[in-house]
Amino acid sequence: MSGHRETLRQIWQAGVAAVGGKACVLHALGEIAPPPPNLILSVGKASLPMCEAALEYFGAAIPALVVAKYGHVARTNDLPVRVIEAGHPTPDENSLTAGAALLEAACGAKPGDRLLLLVSGGASALAEVPLGLTLEEIRVENQRMLAEGLDIHAINARRRSYSRIKGGGLLAAFAGGCADVLAISDVAGDSLAVIGSGIGLCPDREDMTCSGRVIASNAIARAACARSAAESGWRVVANDEALHEDVFQLAPAIARRLIDGPAGVTILGGEPTVHLPPDPGNGGRAQALALALARELDGEPGVSLLVAGTDGTDGPGHAAGAFADSRTWQSRPGGVDALARADSGSWLADAGSLFISGPTGTNVMDLLIAIRD
Repeated sequence: MSGHRETLRQIWQAGVAAVGGKACVLHALGEIAPPPPNLILSVGKASLPMCEAALEYFGAAIPALVVAKYGHVARTNDLPVRVIEAGHPTPDENSLTAGAALLEAACGAKPGDRLLLLVSGGASALAEVPLGLTLEEIRVENQRMLAEGLDIHAINARRRSYSRIKGGGLLAAFAGGCADVLAISDVAGDSLAVIGSGIGLCPDREDMTCSGRVIASNAIARAACARSAAESGWRVVANDEALHEDVFQLAPAIARRLIDGPAGVTILGGEPTVHLPPDPGNGGRAQALALALARELDGEPGVSLLVAGTDGTDGPGHAAGAFADSRTWQSRPGGVDALARADSGSWLADAGSLFISGPTGTNVMDLLIAIRD
C-alpha cells in the first residue's frame, strides 16, 4: 500500500488545487469583470480565501464580512475584514451571531449599492437567523437529520423552512440595487438553491438585479484528478460522480468494480451518507467508506485507494479521510464493531491509515481515488 499512497495523495491534491477558493474567485472575476462592490459577504469553509481573492482583484478597501468554520482561518494577512468563526456541522451561538451580522449588513446597504456574495460549503450550519425554532431545537433537528443519513438535498430543504436567510432570504433583505453571487458547489447538481441551503439564491425582485454562478464543483476537481493521473502515466478507467448512496451500499459495488475492472485509476466523487448510532464515535462518511471498502477488498491484491473530503475534514477529528487496500482490514481486529459504532476514525488511526491534509480552502464534496495494478 505504501508504494501508492504518495501517488493517491498527489492525484487527490491536484483535484483540490483546481477548485481552490482563491484561484476560482480570481478566475471568475477576471471573466465577468464586475464593477467594484460596496460590500463583500463571504460565508462557508472557503470563505477567507474567496474573500482574499476578491479584495486582491479589486485592489480596494471594501467592507467585508467573513463567516468560517473554526480552524479554517489560519491567518488573515492583515486583511481589512471582520471574521466570525462558527460551528459545523451543527450550528452554535456563533452561528446565530454570524447570521445576524450577515442580515444586518445586507439590510444596512444603501440604495444603489452593489454586493458581492461568496458562498461555499458549510454555510448552512455556519450562519443562521432562526424562523420559528430555537437554537437548541435547530441543533436537535440537525443531529437527527445527520443521524438518519439524509442526503444534502433533503437536509437543506428542511433547513430552508426554519431560516430567515436561507432559500433567498438574505438577498431578499438586501437594501442595495445589485448583487453578484459566486459559489463553490458541495452538492450534486450544483444548484444555488441547494448550496448553503440557498443562502446565495437570487430572489424574485424587480427593484434589484442579481446574477449567480457556480465557479467550482466536484466535476472540475475530478477532471483535474484525471489529468494528474494521466500525466503520471496511469490509464484513467473511470471518472464518475457516483458517491451518493449509503456507505454500506456503495462499498460492495465499488469494490467489485475495482476488482473486476482493468488496471488504472478510478476517480469517483460525491457525498455518501451514513446512519449514525445513538452515541457515534470518531470519523465521518469518507472514513466509514474507506473502512467498509477495506472489508470488501480483504485478500484481493492489486487495489489501493484514498477516500477524503475536499475541504480537509471528515466528521469529528482532524482527518480528511483514509487510505485502504487488501491488507488494511487484517491489520488489526475490531473492524466490524468500529463500523457498527460509527467509529471508523479510531480504528483507522490505530491502523496508520488516516489521511490528514488540513483545511484546503475549498469544499466540493468527497473524492475517491483508486489504483488497480
